[in-house]
Amino acid sequence: MSINKGTLTLARYFDSRFVLSRSVSTAHGTLKQIFPDKKLTSHADWHKFSVEQPEEFWGGVARSSLKWMVPFQKAMNCDMKKGQFEWFQNGKINASVNCIDRHVEVDPERIALIWEKDEPGTEEKITYRSLFQMTNQIANLLRRHNVKKGDVVALYMPVSPLAVASMLACSRIGAIHNVIFAGFSADAIATRVQDCNAVVLITADEGVRGGKTIPLKQTVDKALGRCPSVKNVFVMRRTGAEVPMATNHFYFQDLMEQEKSECAPESMQSEDSLFLLYTSGSTGKPKGLVHSTGGYLTYAGFTHKTAFNYQVGDIFGCVADIGWVTGHTYVVYGPLLNGGASVLFESTPTYPDPGRYWETVERLKISQFYGAPTAIRLLLRYEESFVNKYDRSSLQTLGSVGEPINVEAWEWFNDLVGEGRCDLVDTWWQSETGGICLTPRPSEEEAEILPGKPMRPMFGIEPTLFDEKGNVLTGKGDLNGSLCLKTPWPGMARTIFGDHERYVNTYFKPYPGYFFTGDGGHRDPKGYWQITGRMDDVINVTGHRLGTAEVEDVLDEHHDVAEAAVVGFPHPIKGEGVYAYVVLKEHVDTEREVMLGQLREMVKKGISGFAVPDHIQFCSGLPKTRSGKIMRRILRQVAANNQDNLGDISTLADPGVVDEIVKNHEELQQSNWEKS
Repeated sequence: MSINKGTLTLARYFDSRFVLSRSVSTAHGTLKQIFPDKKLTSHADWHKFSVEQPEEFWGGVARSSLKWMVPFQKAMNCDMKKGQFEWFQNGKINASVNCIDRHVEVDPERIALIWEKDEPGTEEKITYRSLFQMTNQIANLLRRHNVKKGDVVALYMPVSPLAVASMLACSRIGAIHNVIFAGFSADAIATRVQDCNAVVLITADEGVRGGKTIPLKQTVDKALGRCPSVKNVFVMRRTGAEVPMATNHFYFQDLMEQEKSECAPESMQSEDSLFLLYTSGSTGKPKGLVHSTGGYLTYAGFTHKTAFNYQVGDIFGCVADIGWVTGHTYVVYGPLLNGGASVLFESTPTYPDPGRYWETVERLKISQFYGAPTAIRLLLRYEESFVNKYDRSSLQTLGSVGEPINVEAWEWFNDLVGEGRCDLVDTWWQSETGGICLTPRPSEEEAEILPGKPMRPMFGIEPTLFDEKGNVLTGKGDLNGSLCLKTPWPGMARTIFGDHERYVNTYFKPYPGYFFTGDGGHRDPKGYWQITGRMDDVINVTGHRLGTAEVEDVLDEHHDVAEAAVVGFPHPIKGEGVYAYVVLKEHVDTEREVMLGQLREMVKKGISGFAVPDHIQFCSGLPKTRSGKIMRRILRQVAANNQDNLGDISTLADPGVVDEIVKNHEELQQSNWEKS
């Protein structure tokens, strides 16, 4: 393949013979090859080019890093005010071809996936050739069962090669995959399947995690009664447990073996949907974010390569579940687009002991380790011997994802785990953004990295702060405000499934011409960025976004509950915990302990275990304005033990209810302390 002016050939992009020295930033080296005519040397110059000329920048990246069936004609046609985005117009592409086929052509025996199963030392390695065959067999199986381009296929599966191959098989035939976290309840499954009208559901007999089995098929069966759109259910054998099988339920592997290992890929328009993924919002109903094919692939591959200094031959270890966007972008698509070896971590950080991560690093020779602050905070409570007993010399880069990482956890991760020699990239991004938006790298290798801050915007990302009056905050002092993104980027979600109006109202109406992240941001005098937390009623529990309205809706379903309000509060391990204030109807005679158990079980059944409130306070009323609005600010302050900073409560309809809530909270804290 000849090198076109201004672009880098695919062969050179992926061939290990051209791997850059670690002393040179992969990002800057790659950009110089993509744009040889640009006489840019610093990170600031490259970033300025990327946000001032996004069409040229992303057009060059997309041409150089992806294999197009039909080249695109225009890189960008976007309107931030209307929430309408089109990237790589008229280009045709297939995600599975980019993730598998082109690597099979170059090096079919290269390792694509390392399945780190629940039991240490039982890992399985999957080559690109094997993944290619597996993906094609599943694609043929789906086609045989009448799955067509544009149909939605739901996955409720353990982290496994079959799950990855199922995602890629959907993309191969033009179906849209909807991965549902294999920890959600039957009710949560049904809600998501109903909303997207999935025609097929793929699951497993059981999951295995932390030495325990999880009844996945049993949970799916409970949901299917409310899922009339599902025509067929495929069941992966993970443990071999006997599970009920209806007439339209089939064992996955049995049918796969009967299919051919080649399947012609569907030619997809760049803006055709690749997947949808449900995430919590400030209203009770989860929203199905839709990501396009060409734009998402461009951003996923580029950010994976540049944020982590990824190079061919590295073992990339992102320990996220594939049910979350982190698993989509940095377990599946990002590493495979770059021809990498990606670790599929099925277990927990403490099984069989708190050294599991680092034992895995030693055994698999992991180069980049990408995990959540929740897990880091959990592990730093244990003896350092659980880290030091394992060889971690293979580590090149450490990454943090899911929520802001506190300084103590950052320093433990950096100084102990990384021995002070690895870049620690704290990353901020969202399901909506598709990939990393703020992170210390890419930048010059000698540039400083500060504890607990994502610091710098990714190429193509232009963060902006707004004050309470809707004015852009400028200047070089300490600034705090609503975090928005000014310049479009190709990885952003295109819509909310079936509700584009909600998409526009949520992300583009608050600050016209900008994407509103829903997060608060801080920019220090050096221009470094920090995330200050959510500005809406969404909390981050163990890295999982949870809409407080979702929990309130479940609590309100109890026949004895008159009203409920849920807020987040600082939690030393989980980042944020769930605190529920519950008003009971009059003349309720159920014992409080029984009521507590019922409410917690309802939340577990209705959403998931991670959503169960840490604290439930029964109170006679909630602090409301005279117009009836609940003053959640007060509830948050009480939950966070900031009773002395409640502010003005004179505008409340009944200020006296605050005294009761504070007293109840103090009694609840005392009771919890005595129990501990």
